[in-house]
Amino acid sequence: MKNQRAVLRIIVLSLLLVHAATIVRPAQMPVSKPGAADEPSPRADRNSMLAHSELVQKAKQGRIDVYFEGDSITRRWGTSDEQYKHFLANWQKNFFGWNAANFGWGGDTTQNILWRLNNGELDNVNPRIIVLLAGTNNVGNNSTQGNDDPRIKDITRGIKAILDVCRRKAPSATIVLMGIFPRNDNMLVMPIINEINQRIAKFADGKKIRYLNINDKLADSDGRFFERMANKDELHLDVKGYQVWADALKPVFTELLGPPAKEDHAPPPTGDPSVKNRSTGQDYGPPNINKLNQHAVALITTVAILASCFTRNAGAQQSRPPYLRKHGLAT
Repeated sequence: MKNQRAVLRIIVLSLLLVHAATIVRPAQMPVSKPGAADEPSPRADRNSMLAHSELVQKAKQGRIDVYFEGDSITRRWGTSDEQYKHFLANWQKNFFGWNAANFGWGGDTTQNILWRLNNGELDNVNPRIIVLLAGTNNVGNNSTQGNDDPRIKDITRGIKAILDVCRRKAPSATIVLMGIFPRNDNMLVMPIINEINQRIAKFADGKKIRYLNINDKLADSDGRFFERMANKDELHLDVKGYQVWADALKPVFTELLGPPAKEDHAPPPTGDPSVKNRSTGQDYGPPNINKLNQHAVALITTVAILASCFTRNAGAQQSRPPYLRKHGLAT
C-alpha cells in the first residue's frame, strides 16, 4: 500500500512538472534550421504543410499551361485571399485564357521550394511554361559581407537546383527564370542581388531556359523602387509592379502559346489556410492558450483515472487473504 502511494505521488508530480513546462514554454512557430540553398527542406509550421497539401491537390485539377513558382511575391499575385483581391484581379486581367496557375508560397526559401517540387506539386502537371522567381528569402535583409558574401554562391546553387528539378519533372516546359527583384528594406543587399542575377543569367540557353530581368523597369540604377511599384514594406510588389511583370511575360506567353483563349481551364486559386479557416475556429497556427488549457484538462483527467485505479487496486489488495496479498497473486 505504501509503495502504491509512493508510485502515485511520483506519477502525479511528473505530470504536473510536464504541464508546468508546457505553460512556461513560449508559443513559438517551429523553425527549420537553414541548410545549404540547394538542399530540399520542408517548412516546420502546420499552416505551410496544409498549404502544400492544397497545392498538391491543385496540381491535379484543371489544365495548367503556365505554372508560376516562387515565394510570397509570386503567391500574392494569384491568391484567393480577400486582402489581395486587387492582385488577383490583375492576374486574371493579364493571364485569363492561358491556363495559368500560381504555386507560390509565402516565406519560402529555395530549400522550401525544392522540397515542395519534390513532393508532389509538379508531378504529372506537364506545363508548357514555368515562371520561376526565387531567392529573396535566402538573401534576407542582412547587410553584405563584401564581394565574397557566401550567400551569392549558395543562392546561385539553390536556384540551379530548382531549375534541375523543373527540367526533370517537366522536360517539355520552357522555364522563364526571373532575376531576383530589388528589395529596399535594406539597400545594402542590392550588390548581393545584382551579383546573383548576373550568375543565374548564365543558366539560360535561350530555348528551354530563358532569363528575364525587369529590375530596370521596377527600380532605378541603385535598385530603389520607382513610385508605387512596391508596397510599404519595400519588398513586395504593388499592383503597378505586378503590371510591369505581366507586360514582360505576355510577349513570351504569346510566342509560346499563341494569344489567350476565350476560356480558361486553370484550377481555381488557393489561399492561406490560416486565413481561410479563421472563422471556423480551427487552429492552423502555432500553439496557443486554448491548446494549453486542453493539455491541462487532459493531465488532470489522467491523474484522476490513475488515482481511481490505485484506489480500487488497494481495496482489492485488502480484501484478499494475507498470503495472496504477500505474494501478489491474482484471486
